[in-house]
Amino acid sequence: MEVKTMAQMLSEGKEPEVLFWVGCAGSFDDRAKKITRAFVKILNHINVNFAVLGTEESCTGDPAKRAGNEFAFQMAAATNIQVLNAYNIKNIVTTCPHCFNTLKNEYPDLGGNYKVQHHSEFLQELIDNGRLKIEGKAFRGKRITFHDPCYLGRGNSVYEAPRYLIKKLDAELVEMRRCKAQALCCGAGGAQMFKEAESGNKEINIERTEEALKTQPEVIATGCPFCNTMMTDGIKHFNRNLAVKDFAELIAEAEEL
Repeated sequence: MEVKTMAQMLSEGKEPEVLFWVGCAGSFDDRAKKITRAFVKILNHINVNFAVLGTEESCTGDPAKRAGNEFAFQMAAATNIQVLNAYNIKNIVTTCPHCFNTLKNEYPDLGGNYKVQHHSEFLQELIDNGRLKIEGKAFRGKRITFHDPCYLGRGNSVYEAPRYLIKKLDAELVEMRRCKAQALCCGAGGAQMFKEAESGNKEINIERTEEALKTQPEVIATGCPFCNTMMTDGIKHFNRNLAVKDFAELIAEAEEL
């Protein structure tokens, strides 16, 4: 698996088509690393010229900002913007809606102006341009329900790109009762991923998993590493043998990459 860093690109006198912002989860969480690898396999398969920052990438500051530490957020953002601007980065794609939202909507006020895409949008663009072709194969006819990540859907109104990709797999997309603009959070947004649950009768991810299971899916699709973790924990709670996968993984698996 070949992944070049921006430093390597610069030393070769080249510029990437797009910078892949991996994010903390995609870099360090063992489960989310599989999403990162799947996305990279797709990009390599169709020869997309991309690069990563590698050790020069640090947290966007999203969790700090959501938890109320604006100072920590601005420190993290300033460091990242300095690196990105030094490399003259114009296009960024990321598999994390939290990174996507922060880079797209909050970095411009601090001097970081880039075209930022969630990987669902980027993959759809590649399909529309004829660069990526998908055959359903493994998922043809299977019932797949999609959980809308808050920072992708309600935060940025990206609803159709993920569903477009699922339909391209020739799968049967089955919607939960609460979906798109009415979708229920998985329970990990707003830095809740990093704190203990508060007192109550039911965890949010359990409630959301129940809604997913009511659609009788064969696969639960997600577009966020945090959502993936929360929905997977929900499936374990109900002792169900059901796959929870990012659509990058679905595409990579369908194409046998």
